[in-house]
Amino acid sequence: MSIKVKRSRAQPISRLLDNSSELGQLMRISHMLEQAQRHLRLHLPEEMREHVFVGGYRQGRLTVITNRAIWLTWLRFEQTRLLELLHQLHGFESVIGLSFKVRPVRPPKLPVRYTRELPDEAGELLSRCAEDVDDPKLKDALQRLAGHAKRAVPEQ
Repeated sequence: MSIKVKRSRAQPISRLLDNSSELGQLMRISHMLEQAQRHLRLHLPEEMREHVFVGGYRQGRLTVITNRAIWLTWLRFEQTRLLELLHQLHGFESVIGLSFKVRPVRPPKLPVRYTRELPDEAGELLSRCAEDVDDPKLKDALQRLAGHAKRAVPEQ
């Protein structure tokens, strides 16, 4: 059995990013959405800027996403003003409406880490108890518990 090497059919980057290609159209749309996001955030009140995102554009409607219902209510009241702002941008003259969605952003919760700490006196007491115990399993368990005691760092 022989292995034949196929010639790669790599395309030049200029052809990939050409406006007629799928990748070029996707890049153009993402650039336009980013431009709309920046323009809207520039004209929003300071407390809202970090809570409003442009989500997409489909059939003449721009999707605006927020993470709280209170901002959604405000956006609905300001819909006509926001449309006027968007019509100022090149490429967004054909936007006929806005769709609003609430998508709460929840940061991932890290589990609380509990550390075992014992005072030095308790550790010493457990060590002394372990010395007097004959059962090897119990002695080992007491020594492990004593190992959780806070050890004072000797001063130099």
